Amino acid sequence: MSGRALSFGVMAEAYERFRPGYPVELFDEVMAYAGEPARTALEIGAGTGKATRLFARRGVVVTATEPDGAMLAELRRHVPAGVRTVRAAFEDVRPGRKYGLVYAAAALHWTHPEGRWSRMAALVEPGGVFASFGGPVQLADPAVADAVRAARAPFLESDEVPSPDGTPPGHDMQWPGTELQRSEWFTDVQQSVIERRLTMSAADYVGQLSTVSAYLVLPPSEREQVFSRIMRVLPETVEIDADITVHLARRRCAR
Repeated sequence: MSGRALSFGVMAEAYERFRPGYPVELFDEVMAYAGEPARTALEIGAGTGKATRLFARRGVVVTATEPDGAMLAELRRHVPAGVRTVRAAFEDVRPGRKYGLVYAAAALHWTHPEGRWSRMAALVEPGGVFASFGGPVQLADPAVADAVRAARAPFLESDEVPSPDGTPPGHDMQWPGTELQRSEWFTDVQQSVIERRLTMSAADYVGQLSTVSAYLVLPPSEREQVFSRIMRVLPETVEIDADITVHLARRRCAR
């Protein structure tokens, strides 16, 4: 697992405070695809439990896995009773028990590509569902976005996580749907977008940036400078595009 992947724990409280949660529409979409309610779920890279809460509060028995101890401790403070927690990276989750749903919320790109889908298939019941969802939090106003880009430029060219398989942004099917379509283990791959527009204060927007791995791996002095520069170019409140791209696939019943 990369240094960027393990950079979040030091900011667990900020991650919980500033990162947006997930809407009920996401739960409804996953369950509509499943065709019948999934009773058990395994979550990969659960963070502070933003997605855990969405599923657990609607009757799904969730096992939440997360490699970072600080993130897992924060998760335990917020999730309902009955959520099982395991400190483990995806690669260290022991196969054996299978789940009706396995999902990753803005976390799959931190997993190792080698053997990813065979390991995933070993965790999903035949006919069960795999779901991956997430997306960048972006400034809606192009002029404000340009100003922020210029402010961070001396320290950081980009704060985005590139597509793990190099799929260009405008392609009809985005990663991980591209990999799922090539996988022998999964079928019926679907991609959709839940549109979401948020308003937040400039300070909360910078707080959200403070949880982004590209900033977290900067030296502390540079991180302070870049956040100060960004604050100076932001209006008091900002409009945010936080669309959620959802990928769904079904575990093949037989190989």
